[in-house]
Amino acid sequence: MKLLEGKTAIITGATRGIGRGIALTYAKQGANVAFTYSSSEEAAIALENELIALGVKAKSYKSNAADFNEAQNLVDQVLEVFGNVDILVNNAGITKDNLLMRMSEQDFDNVIDVNLKSVFNMTKAVQRTMLKNRNGAIINMSSVVGVKGNAGQANYAASKAGIIGFSKSVALELGSRNIRCNVIAPGFIETEMTAKLGEEVVKGWTDAIPLKRGGTPEDIANACVFLASDMATYITGQVLNIDGGMLT
Repeated sequence: MKLLEGKTAIITGATRGIGRGIALTYAKQGANVAFTYSSSEEAAIALENELIALGVKAKSYKSNAADFNEAQNLVDQVLEVFGNVDILVNNAGITKDNLLMRMSEQDFDNVIDVNLKSVFNMTKAVQRTMLKNRNGAIINMSSVVGVKGNAGQANYAASKAGIIGFSKSVALELGSRNIRCNVIAPGFIETEMTAKLGEEVVKGWTDAIPLKRGGTPEDIANACVFLASDMATYITGQVLNIDGGMLT
């Protein structure tokens, strides 16, 4: 039995890293997948084909979740093609790291818009459908940095901490309609982004992790499957740190 059989999920920012891992794992568990990308059409088409090959319905959409109207239009288009939305995974995110004294207003605003405002935009856009269904699962991607902060990432930490407060509020507002909202806070996950870091930097990270390794996109994706599935129907408003024990 596939855990997400027949459900339709929207995943933002899915062409690489964690988002890509979630999309593939969801498809393997029987979910139909609508996903967004910001620039790489080639990667989007490749992923779309991979998902379809797994026997589910899949479609990519070029959409900027940080734009309120684009988020609304995206959900309208998905409903037209897929007929429903059961799961929303807000995964789109960027970093523009710098010490506060060197951080520009533009770099602060961009990170807040893409990482935090997009979560508001997309949640608002799917809310009507989920309320009508009296059912839904929303999973928002924060970070251990949103839980504990990090020097040189004031903008990113603010956006990821904001996601936690937003999600807890949504869980309280929509719980009576059987709509659940939870947060995943990944630790050090090995993706294309972290592959650019030097060997010494990576060793410094992994030495500080009790499990002595970085996580994989699949580690995050498996938790996303659980939280979206009927196995988690009594879980809402929670923050799940998936960090190999980093914050322990």
